[in-house]
Amino acid sequence: MSSTAKYIFVTGGVTSSLGKGIIAASLAQLLQARGFKVTIQKFDPYINIDPGTLNPYEHGECYVTDDGAETDLDLGHYERFLNVRTSQANNITTGRIYNNVITKERKGEYLGKTVQVIPHITDEIKRNIFLLGESGEYDFIITEIGGCVGDIESLPFIEAVRQVKYDLPPNNSIVIHLTLIPYLNAAKELKTKPTQHSVKELLEAGIQPDILVCRTEMSLPMEIRKKLALFCNVHINSVIEAMDAESIYDVPLLMRKEKLDERVLAKLKVQSKEEPNLEQWKSFLGKLKNPVNEVQVGLVGKYVSLPDAYKSIAEAFVHAGTRNDCKVKVKWISSEDITKDSVESVLRGLDGILVAPGFGERGLEGKIEAIKYVRENKIPFFGICLGMQCSVVEFSRNVLGLEASSTELNPKTKNPVIDMMEEQKKITIKGGTMRLGAYTCKLKKGSKAYAAYGESVIEERHRHRYEFNNKYLEQIEEAGLKAVGVNPDSNLVEIVELKDHPWFVGVQYHPELKSTVLNPHPLFVKFIEASLEHKKSVNK
Repeated sequence: MSSTAKYIFVTGGVTSSLGKGIIAASLAQLLQARGFKVTIQKFDPYINIDPGTLNPYEHGECYVTDDGAETDLDLGHYERFLNVRTSQANNITTGRIYNNVITKERKGEYLGKTVQVIPHITDEIKRNIFLLGESGEYDFIITEIGGCVGDIESLPFIEAVRQVKYDLPPNNSIVIHLTLIPYLNAAKELKTKPTQHSVKELLEAGIQPDILVCRTEMSLPMEIRKKLALFCNVHINSVIEAMDAESIYDVPLLMRKEKLDERVLAKLKVQSKEEPNLEQWKSFLGKLKNPVNEVQVGLVGKYVSLPDAYKSIAEAFVHAGTRNDCKVKVKWISSEDITKDSVESVLRGLDGILVAPGFGERGLEGKIEAIKYVRENKIPFFGICLGMQCSVVEFSRNVLGLEASSTELNPKTKNPVIDMMEEQKKITIKGGTMRLGAYTCKLKKGSKAYAAYGESVIEERHRHRYEFNNKYLEQIEEAGLKAVGVNPDSNLVEIVELKDHPWFVGVQYHPELKSTVLNPHPLFVKFIEASLEHKKSVNK
């Protein structure tokens, strides 16, 4: 167990979706801005082994790390805020914990003992809590416990946190409890009772929170803070107000104003000589709030009724827009609403179209119609994963005249321009057939992708099952759709670009996963730039 790293636990109460991930990422950003090395991990109380098999409608997008771990979308916030890569070790589910314990039991590692929640499950949770700290790379490990205090699923995690506080020397761990202070319109007052109950739940589990972060629509008056401090047994300076913010990127500065980082350092007895250096962050926010231009981009996907399903893409637009001094307004378009007859009315007036990733055949034909429209009307197009595959199918059908499809859409298609690789066809376990995590891609000089990246070898993250079928490569390239990025090891096509089009780029990987506040993704930056150009040319 590392004695150098300090452990910060973030729990939540009253209701879920209060923004524990954003608070954790904001605190990490403030500590990082003081020169500390910080990482964040998320413990999810559901029994799925990873979020890879979850419906995006239930849980938002599945975020993929360089090492191929399918993780919770909060890891996306961590990377976007900190500009630091996460890995499998940063997201653990109950399913994974139990799986590890049961595997050990089957191997006989418990020597015939009765395997129980305490100590075996809690010990496995603790082992995972300490994993990142033992690497010696970090000063602070922030651990976010998913769900709500009081949920049956969260109990083993809360118990493990209690034990960790007991195991570590004093001043080496703290618990921040995020809670809700509702405003009752009829009574015109803020109510502290739900928070009192939530803290009582924590106390019953043996944990006294050190800091309360209170989500609220109204500012917390001093008497409310005093009441919370008194009833919840925390110092009044440790009652932190977290007002609803205009943008998630405001939260680090709001937390700085509330002195959250100072309270944390004081509780952990850590001296910080420097004030946080937030100049780059402030300059990003300044540009975000004062755009010079505006573009409207259509996002065509099948999960658009829950924007969290495309969280990373939405945030990559924010980063790229800011880099272009431009506000990106996103029009969310369900691919099922697009037909031959409606495509013109649905897409008319947009400055650029992004066709989003997804699985399964639902809404695929709508995506193909959208791509035909932007190809013929010379509107900037960006296809990601399935979006890129649809662009290959559309081109093969409408330019080459083939009866083409993806075997995902039609297993019996005459011309499977998108197909599963031979070695993947033999695998039956859902998660096993995917190409997951970071892979290398070699770019052709003179391409738009090369111009964007400014280098010839890049590394990007994948999460897909079907590939460009190289049997059709020569035919497709001759007709004008060029493969400008290829994986050097497998020869698989990673990027296609259309000749004689202002900006038509399809990528097999997920560039949105690597876009951060301080490093917007170059392809998104260029796509927004092209959309701006298109808008100017149309309005001439």
